[in-house]
Amino acid sequence: MSTLIGPALAADLRRRGGFDAQACMGCGYCTAACPLGIDMLPRRLFRYVLFGMDAEVRAELETVFSCLLCRACEQSCPAGVHITDNVRTLRGWLLEEGR
Repeated sequence: MSTLIGPALAADLRRRGGFDAQACMGCGYCTAACPLGIDMLPRRLFRYVLFGMDAEVRAELETVFSCLLCRACEQSCPAGVHITDNVRTLRGWLLEEGR
């Protein structure tokens, strides 16, 4: 696991696709609405990005690609986070150069 913390990953993802995870309040409504019951998205995963924990994000490859992109999480998000857009941006980042 990564031990370095920094804003580089979040800044890179914002440049790529308007990644807006900083608005996530960690309330858990998204998790409750997920039809797959994926509790990693977005709460911990987005925190990993915001803290620049690249290795932890890469370790969640299967989780990121398991998301159905159905937007059920977004409909329940009181902060209006664009969760599925963030997931798409993460997928692109993970696929780039075989990450």
